[in-house]
Amino acid sequence: MITSHILHFGVGNFHRSHQAKYLHQLHSEGRDLEWAIVGAGLLPGDVRMRDALRDQDYAYTLVECAADGTNAVHRITSITGYLYGPDDPAALIEMLAAASTRIVSLTITEGGYNLSDATGRFDTTNTAMRADTWNEDRPTTVFGYLAAALRRRRRAGIAPFTVLSCDNIQNNGDMAREALVSFIGMTDVDLADWVEGNTAFPGSMVDRITPVTTDADRAWVRATTGYDDSWPVVSEDFTQWVMEDHFPSGRPRWEDVGAQLVDDVAPFETMKLRMLNGAHQALAYVGLLRGHTFVHEAMTDPAVASLVDAFLQEAESTVPPLPGIDLLAYRMTLLKRFSNASIRDTLERLATDASDRIPKFVVPIARDLIQHSQPAPEAAAVIASWVAVASTRHNNSRPLADRQVEDVWQGLLDERVVAGSFLDRTDWFGALGENPTFRTTYVSSLERLRRGNAFESVASNAL
Repeated sequence: MITSHILHFGVGNFHRSHQAKYLHQLHSEGRDLEWAIVGAGLLPGDVRMRDALRDQDYAYTLVECAADGTNAVHRITSITGYLYGPDDPAALIEMLAAASTRIVSLTITEGGYNLSDATGRFDTTNTAMRADTWNEDRPTTVFGYLAAALRRRRRAGIAPFTVLSCDNIQNNGDMAREALVSFIGMTDVDLADWVEGNTAFPGSMVDRITPVTTDADRAWVRATTGYDDSWPVVSEDFTQWVMEDHFPSGRPRWEDVGAQLVDDVAPFETMKLRMLNGAHQALAYVGLLRGHTFVHEAMTDPAVASLVDAFLQEAESTVPPLPGIDLLAYRMTLLKRFSNASIRDTLERLATDASDRIPKFVVPIARDLIQHSQPAPEAAAVIASWVAVASTRHNNSRPLADRQVEDVWQGLLDERVVAGSFLDRTDWFGALGENPTFRTTYVSSLERLRRGNAFESVASNAL
């Protein structure tokens, strides 16, 4: 009989194509049937997911698309419930506090951890976080819920659950620990010390390109399978999951279905975040400037493809050797994945929340190269392309979706007054703006992009 030992915050398309699929595969082989997932959501946008899953008894369709045009269709049943926090905060806290909840996993986006990009420290001035320090019974943030539940577990003599971050953040386990312990420490130092000393925060690296579901996807699933699925998921056929094997309260045998359990996930994270996620940023903005809509469409444009390949080579030069990994082969695989026409992933999706993504995926590449007295022209070009697109979109009253959109707009205004001043946002770029070579390269790239006739020169590294 399937019971629930995992509670997951942030049930979106990625989680349903990735972590939920791994557990479903174990179930389909008759393994680990005592494990299942209960989803949790806190944001107004999560209501739709709550309703879609509930109306389908929490089952949904996953379509895995290969580059050759073939598809594999699965009916995923590893999610067995969903709790929307604002509906009943007490019910969500109670499930988190129950001894049966052994793992709490997170896909709450890069910005959900409330950490400074420059320092990696928790922002104790955040209004929502501060409100949750005194609102234990009706929290609004993930960390408010986790703190309330862990306080109850400690009082009851129940060991803490394992906190498993599955977000695209370097050292995501350490970052989850920093956020949770710092949040609790704002009001309860003793509990913060207990959590830090007793809670496991294994690091993980996740990888699977999963675009937004479209009406065409729904129609295809209906015609092909007969399921009238209100929210199916379409993904590529590639998947990777690397985790540190530190789960004191137990875990499913994910390694039996392809996950990698390792002692240190950091090198794998560096490879994936800088090469795949960084290249997505290289694709997004130049692709939009060139008038493209979809990733695979942009990859047919020689100017875009050249920039992406040049960026990947620059990123690859900062990745340490990995046992069993051929970085050249990995780079070629990424180019093939980006060109998969069956995955109609949009550049607009990749360009969302650039103020969170570029500091985590692109800035570390430039920082490493500069520390070794090497130039970082492709990283500078990517940042310049973000500014070029953001400027055009703001001027047309169609700003890029970004949780820090007002800060982006202020940076664009500053850039209009003094060329290069966008780089002075140290919370995004650290000390990059102080490096004269990088600053000059960024300004030169932005000038070319704004002229609209020099994409090839940017892509060819003639910066």
